Amino acid sequence: MKIYRIPFIFIFLLAVQICYGQEQKDIFEKLDEIAIIDQKVMMPMRDGIRLATDIYRPKTTGKVPIIFSRTPYNFNTWVDGVRQTRTAQQAYEAVKRGYAFVVQNERGRFFSEGEWDILGVPLTDGYDAFSWMANQSWSNGKIGTIGCSSTAEWQMAVSALDHPSHAAMVPQGFGAGVGTVGDIKEQGNWYRGGVEQLLFFAWLYGVEQDKFKPRIPEGATQEDLIRISRFYDLAPKNPPIDMAEALKHLPIKDIVKNIHGKKEIFDKMVIRKPNDPAWYEGGLYHDTMEIGAPSFWFASWYDVSITPNLALFNHVRNNSKDPEIRENQYLVIAPTLHCAYTRATENTIVGQRSVGDARLNYDEQIYAWWDLWLKGETNDFKKNTPRVQYYTMGSNEWKSAEEWPPADTKMTTYYLNSNGKANTLNGNGTLTKKKATRDNPDSFVYDPMNPVNSLGGNVCCTGNAVQGGAFDQQKAEENPNILVYTTDVLTEGIEVTGFIESTLYVSSDAKDTDFTIKLIDVYPDGTAYNLDETIQRVRYREGYDKEVFMEEGKVYKVDLTPMATSNYFKKGHRIRIEVSSSNFPRFARNLNTGGNNFDESEGIIAENKIHHSKQYPSQIRLPIR
Repeated sequence: MKIYRIPFIFIFLLAVQICYGQEQKDIFEKLDEIAIIDQKVMMPMRDGIRLATDIYRPKTTGKVPIIFSRTPYNFNTWVDGVRQTRTAQQAYEAVKRGYAFVVQNERGRFFSEGEWDILGVPLTDGYDAFSWMANQSWSNGKIGTIGCSSTAEWQMAVSALDHPSHAAMVPQGFGAGVGTVGDIKEQGNWYRGGVEQLLFFAWLYGVEQDKFKPRIPEGATQEDLIRISRFYDLAPKNPPIDMAEALKHLPIKDIVKNIHGKKEIFDKMVIRKPNDPAWYEGGLYHDTMEIGAPSFWFASWYDVSITPNLALFNHVRNNSKDPEIRENQYLVIAPTLHCAYTRATENTIVGQRSVGDARLNYDEQIYAWWDLWLKGETNDFKKNTPRVQYYTMGSNEWKSAEEWPPADTKMTTYYLNSNGKANTLNGNGTLTKKKATRDNPDSFVYDPMNPVNSLGGNVCCTGNAVQGGAFDQQKAEENPNILVYTTDVLTEGIEVTGFIESTLYVSSDAKDTDFTIKLIDVYPDGTAYNLDETIQRVRYREGYDKEVFMEEGKVYKVDLTPMATSNYFKKGHRIRIEVSSSNFPRFARNLNTGGNNFDESEGIIAENKIHHSKQYPSQIRLPIR
């Protein structure tokens, strides 16, 4: 008799498949034991549109509070006939603690009716959902909202509607919902310093569904919807593309068209300038609006929107008219990429840099927050939870403070200096606490057709175009179109924690151009890890409500949008900044013409200069503890 030997790898894969199937079975069985599951409930809005909603609530006759997640993303239990566990796991964690977990798609997404627009507009959908849930017989009338990224970004503006049942919120990675805070006008991360951030150019290609998608017949029953969802999740995908190549296309207004993406939403956004009235008519939060709920904010150092996120926290803490709202704002800042908080490990690697054990007891803290505000329990959340929890990279430790930045932070000015040859890491650019005595400006060429390439950074959602995080910048710093300014070797460690401010005195032979800054921690062996970066379009140096162009030969003061970090520069390290005029494709290229930029295909080369002297004290101001 012939004996057939089964290769070990097939036995291993079969075991993995059995274990995975058992894991799936376990979570659904466990959820079914404790939860009343009501899927594909079509929740009515005031205009008759119905939003697809899944409800998981405890098997109890009592009234329960609700944790609500509204999202443009697919939460369907089935994808291509395969059962998905993520929503079930979230629901189980909530239900076992005595909460109903409700997840809903924004209008126009998947099984929800209507036409989609970014940030879940109209805002009344959020308000109507609160009213519907609060009026259910099983609801105690208290609703908390939670989510990360686009599942968080709608929360701030809806909070400002002040629905009586919106008791608390947990926005995470929420920057694309922030329009204006003080001098910062990012308009939902579309801009930084008046320059387009290309992340949404890539993101919209991946998420926007065609308006010609199949529709569920009118009158379909809940039973029909549940049955249909087992094999068809209304989630077609665009073909994968080389986004790094796609973002090179000019004019930028045709980028999505060029890759055959759905472009209606993109087309109306790409032509808006930073202060266009349309930014104030949608789902963005602006600082003229009152946050209406106690908030537990989550941000991360290598996210695209760390500075506006922290600025919003401070704005609510300092300016809310309601003292209860002012006093019930809490913040966590992790050393991770966008929405990667819970993926921190014992040795957390962000890009190429190890930042140590960055784990935190997120579930414990968040459910204590919910218990306080949704159940009305008297617990130790406020006693045990610092106002601000932030992670300091370099020393690799969680720290706490009562305010942001910490009260003992002192702004310290470092001035740019050189003998006119700060180009590359081998140049003579320095950062010192003394102003240069005379102006020896550093000049470099900015050719928009040959921009400085992005290397790591505080970014998300660009496909293969930019990988976020900390990467060694030494190779990039060999580019003669990057100016490099570095301190002497530190004789003692320095903690930089807070907002980093910078002022450049610039001139150019172009009527408009951009200037970039990158903050870097240089190790004794030369490894240079980026911490944060920013950019400013010079035409907006006097405000985003007007465009003021340059004249050749004149020197202009340019204040850049603040950066933010918490990093311990160890003894033997050095502090460095890079200055240039592009960081592409993290940011769109300025074509230097003074035109609209979004509809232009041809650029001109600019010779740009950084001036540094007593008259022109180009500088960076570091928050040192």
